[in-house]
Amino acid sequence: PPPGAGRGVAPPAVGGGGGMMSGLMGSMASGMAMGTGMAIANRAVDSLMGPRQTEVVHRNEGAPAAAVPVKCQVQQDQLTQCVQSSDASQCQFYQDALKACQQSS
Repeated sequence: PPPGAGRGVAPPAVGGGGGMMSGLMGSMASGMAMGTGMAIANRAVDSLMGPRQTEVVHRNEGAPAAAVPVKCQVQQDQLTQCVQSSDASQCQFYQDALKACQQSS
């Protein structure tokens, strides 16, 4: 007999369709399997490496809502503005005023 005569050609697969719900259920099953696998993997890593710990740090807790003016803030601002806008050697007056304010307080 010829080489391909004994074999029959398989009929094309008939799709069951199933509609939208079958695709949704398949996605849900896949997602649940993935979540379970990830949970098992996390537990395995925790058993080898030790449990994970997170620390939450709250800053400025109980701080007043309004900013309290800092002592000698005006002199500090003037010195900063002078240094940013010109040569620092020309700002000696503002530096002296800031020092005098800090010493008097």
